[in-house]
Amino acid sequence: MSMYSQSCETIDQHVGAKAISWKGAIPFLSVHLMCLWAFQTGISWELVALAVGSYYLRMFAITAGYHRYFSHRSYKTSRVFQFLLAVLAMTSAQKGVLWWASHHRHHHRHSDREEDRHSPVQRGFWYSHVGWLLSDEYVRTEFALVRDLEKYPELRVLNRFHYIPPFLYALLIFMLWGFPGLIWGFFISTSVLYHCTFFINSLTHIMGRVRYNSRDGSRNSFILAVLCCGEGWHNNHHYYQSSVNQGWRWWEVDLSYYVLTVLSWLGIVWDLRTPPAHIKAKVLVPGHTVNLS
Repeated sequence: MSMYSQSCETIDQHVGAKAISWKGAIPFLSVHLMCLWAFQTGISWELVALAVGSYYLRMFAITAGYHRYFSHRSYKTSRVFQFLLAVLAMTSAQKGVLWWASHHRHHHRHSDREEDRHSPVQRGFWYSHVGWLLSDEYVRTEFALVRDLEKYPELRVLNRFHYIPPFLYALLIFMLWGFPGLIWGFFISTSVLYHCTFFINSLTHIMGRVRYNSRDGSRNSFILAVLCCGEGWHNNHHYYQSSVNQGWRWWEVDLSYYVLTVLSWLGIVWDLRTPPAHIKAKVLVPGHTVNLS
C-alpha cells in the first residue's frame, strides 16, 4: 500500500468533528465561494493576467518573506523592508507573520513525527493540507518560538491585526479593476494561493523524489517548484534548512531566489546563505532507505 493511501486512510483516526472549528472556517470557505462569481463576471485575458500576477506577487512574499526570511532567517534585510515583506505576505490571508513563522519552526522541529501538526504521514492528507488550519487548537501564536521576531512592535501589531492587510489589498484591487478584478485578482488568486502553499505541507511529504536523507518524508517536486516559486524542492530544504535557495541544481527552478539575488544587487537584502558544496554532494546512495527514526 502506498504512503498516500495510508495517509488518506488515517484521516478518521486523527481528525474528528471536534477538530474543526466551523465558525473559524467561515472566512476561509467564503473566499472559495466568492470564486463562483466568476460565472457572472466572465473571463478575459486581462482578468487571468491579474489573477496570475496577484498570485505570484504574494507567493513570492510568502516564500521569500514568511518562509525563508521570517521562519529561517536565511538572509538579512533592513527593518523597513522586513515590515514591507510582512505586510505583502499577509495579504495572502494566511494569518499573521509571527503565527506563520512560529508554526513553521515547530514543524521543522518535529517533521513527520507525532508532534508535527500537519504531517500527512501522521495525520492524513486532508488534515495536513487544510484541516489543521481550521482547528481551534492552533489559532494561537507560539511566541516562545519567535523571540527574535517578537521584539519588533510593528510585527506584533501586524500579527494581532492580521485581517487588515488582505482587506486593504482586496479594496485596492476593487478600486483599480472593479468587481470582476476583485473576484479574479483577490478571491480566485487567494484560493489558488491557499492550496498551492498547503501542498508543500501535504503533497511534498508523500509524493516526489528524495535526494537527501533529511530523516523525514520530505520530497522534491518540479511542478510545485514552478507553482510555488521554488518551494517544491522540499527535500533539499529539509536537508539544509538555512539555505536561501531551495533549488540547488541549475535546472531546479527557484523564482524566489532569483528575485532575492536581484534585490541583493540593489542592496535591499544581503548575506544570502547558500548550501556549501559538501552539503550538496551528500546525495543518497541508490537503494538507500530514508530513516524516519
